[in-house]
Amino acid sequence: MRGDQLDSPTNPYHYILHCIGGKWKMTILHEIHTYGSIRFNQTLKSLPISEKVFSQQLKELVQAGLIRRISYDTIPPKVEYVLTPSGEQLIPALDILYIWSIRRMDELRIPIDADAFVVHKTSKYVDELREIMEANDFTPDRTRQGADRSKNGL
Repeated sequence: MRGDQLDSPTNPYHYILHCIGGKWKMTILHEIHTYGSIRFNQTLKSLPISEKVFSQQLKELVQAGLIRRISYDTIPPKVEYVLTPSGEQLIPALDILYIWSIRRMDELRIPIDADAFVVHKTSKYVDELREIMEANDFTPDRTRQGADRSKNGL
């Protein structure tokens, strides 16, 4: 669904897919929520995503009004992406979908990427998914592979 198609009556499910559909959009939103902001090159190094796809997904999230691109007038140039208020409102729904997905994958015995637990280790995830985390030999003190960032260390 292109932006120019949104001037006619639109199914709400189609609209949400327009906003967050795509292999990486929910992950990108979670990254921004987790770290407060993200920078292109630093995030590109931590996700197994191509530069072209990452750039396109960021542009689409900006167009959907879920993130904002902040460009600083510095040398070298610095660009950050942050959630908009609409993007912040979406996070609880993404949390519910994520928890449902982990439970469903476990039920169907679909292998779960170890980073799935590492990046989601706050109490809201641990409390909901403790049994599955323990069954997958996860301990909340593990760090994410390929990324060692703190909320302030971007």
